[in-house]
Amino acid sequence: MTWLRTLALGIAGALSAGTAAAQTKPAEAPTQVMVVGMFHFANPGLDYRNLAVDDVLAPARQREIEGIVDALARFRPTVIGTEWRPETAAASFRKYLDGTLPPSRDETVQLAFRLGKQAVNATVLGMDAPASLPFGPVMAYAKSHGQQAFIDHVGTVSEANVAEQDRLLKTVGIAGVLRLLSDPVKARRDHMLYTDTLRIGDGAEQPGVNAVAVWYRRNLAICANILQAARPGGRMIVFFGGGHLHLLRQCLSESSGITLVDARDYLPRVRK
Repeated sequence: MTWLRTLALGIAGALSAGTAAAQTKPAEAPTQVMVVGMFHFANPGLDYRNLAVDDVLAPARQREIEGIVDALARFRPTVIGTEWRPETAAASFRKYLDGTLPPSRDETVQLAFRLGKQAVNATVLGMDAPASLPFGPVMAYAKSHGQQAFIDHVGTVSEANVAEQDRLLKTVGIAGVLRLLSDPVKARRDHMLYTDTLRIGDGAEQPGVNAVAVWYRRNLAICANILQAARPGGRMIVFFGGGHLHLLRQCLSESSGITLVDARDYLPRVRK
């Protein structure tokens, strides 16, 4: 059995040497990641309750957007992530740079593309992983099982959120809404609507679990896209709908080599 002892000692020595080398190797600089909570500028009507936004191509709104982009540019991003598919973002950003992209009110064009052009050396990437949230079966189950209180709660929370965004948009402008949607405390509170959804179902019939699982999987896929684009020492700004903020920040905060940056440290300050 001498040869087994020799082999074991050799493996132990190699592991020890590897550990020592790892300890002496300089640590790589983390990637700084800022997640900016967004709302839809072009009124596509994609959410459960939708904010009515006036024309962001109007001169006053354009001045606001220019100020927001200038403020975010102070972060000196090396990568800008968008809520678009990779192939769509790449093709559209090329057209934006050469001036052939038609005028667009979309928030990705207005903020991410504009920032990408201004940052010069930044790479603009599509990072979305679209998925259809099966929320219809959740509401149908709740209605047929005497859980009207849940349906009312969803409506109340959604309407309150839209009302607050509407107030800020009309009084302090786009930056005020972005600051609201980039607030981690608010994002965590709003996320409870998803965990409340887990109460809808029983036994083998679990529409709440199914809907929340789709939402979590989409955000995990987005987080994976962010992590796969991260480089040591890089600075990344990611523009995604405010509803994604909690899960994306949670995933990124639990990932090695990532330092989260609060977007509100760079977004223009406003008087509420």
